[in-house]
Order: sequence, then C-alpha cells, then structure tokens
Amino acid sequence: MLFSDRSEAGRYLAGKLGRYAGRDDVVVLALPRGGVPVGYEVARALGAPLDVFLVRKLGVPGHEELAMGAIASGGVRVLNEDVIRALRMPPEAIDAAAEREQSELERREQAYRDGRPFPTVRDRIVILVDDGLATGSTMRAAVKALRQQKPGWIVVAVPVGAPDTCGEFRGEADEVVCARQPEPFYAVGAWYRDFSQTTDEEVRELLLEAVRPAEQGQNA
Repeated sequence: MLFSDRSEAGRYLAGKLGRYAGRDDVVVLALPRGGVPVGYEVARALGAPLDVFLVRKLGVPGHEELAMGAIASGGVRVLNEDVIRALRMPPEAIDAAAEREQSELERREQAYRDGRPFPTVRDRIVILVDDGLATGSTMRAAVKALRQQKPGWIVVAVPVGAPDTCGEFRGEADEVVCARQPEPFYAVGAWYRDFSQTTDEEVRELLLEAVRPAEQGQNA
C-alpha cells in the first residue's frame, strides 16, 4: 500500500486519469509544494500543461490557525462569512491580512513561475493535484477560489486520501479521484516511504521541465 515517493504516487494517480489524456482543454494545477512532483507525473502522462495553484490562508489576527478566508493564484479572494460574522471582523482587518499574504503569494509565484502568466482556465478541465487529502482544508480553499475563474470542470485528484474527506469533496468538485483510500487513514505521510519536504528549488525545476517540451514543440 505504500508509495515509494511522490513521483511514484503521481504515476499511479495518472493511471486513474487516462480518459483525460491527449486533450487540448486539460490543464493540471498542483498545490505547492508536495503536490508538484505528483502533478508533474500526471501532466506528463496526460500530455497536459502543468502549473501551480497557490493558496494562502487568511488567519484571524491573534488566532492565525482559524481561517477567515483565503487568497489564491489569479487574484482570487475567498472569505469565510460565518467566521467573519461571528467574530465581527472589520473589513480593514481582512484587507490587512490579505495584503500580507498577497505579498508572500506573489513572492512564491515569482519564484516558481519565473514571470510566466497564470494559465487560462475558463471553460477548461482543471485537474487539481496534491500529494494527499487529510482534512482537505487547503484543497477546499483551492476549489472555491478556482470556481471564481469559471473552469468548465474541476477534478480533485490525489494518490491517497482519508475516505471521509474524499467523500465530502464529491459535493464540492465536479469529480474526485482518490486513488487509494486506506482505513484507518492516520496521515498522508504514513502512506509514503519517502515523504521528505519538497523544496522551492525542486518545484521550480519541475515546472521548468514541464514547460520545455511545449516550448520545443513551438520552435520545431
């Protein structure tokens, strides 16, 4: 049941997504950092472009673990209206948190994407990839943010996920592919022999590697 590493997990996951291979309306968006090695293998197997979809949580001041919203790639902001109402969060506090996180998001996008524009996702099939789903909070924010860019179809795809969480996403994404759903689940890292942290440099190298075949095709 164990994946040797994220690359093997990505190849396994790609085998569950074969119906999307060779289509020109598919884009793979990986959640950094751990989702990128997985997404790289998926995109390569499907012949689809790969990019990152960054999500930054907006924590309540003084209680940062409690999310009052999130911002994401493409200038998207998603707010948790229930938390904002319950805590009577003033708009200026939300704006200040968003401004702080936007700076970090832009820094990471520059580091990862090297000035390349965010891909057009409107009316396209978007496969959102991570290395696993535990609580699913980051992926949930990503789906909500991506919806605002009006893709035609959103697929949440992970090599391994908690059965309950995978089930919950069927009400949020258009399709959910959890390749393995072990019970009991424990944690995402429990299902990898090598779950060492993916570095910023590895993310950057994989994205550049994914771009090269497309550039070579254009120059041929």
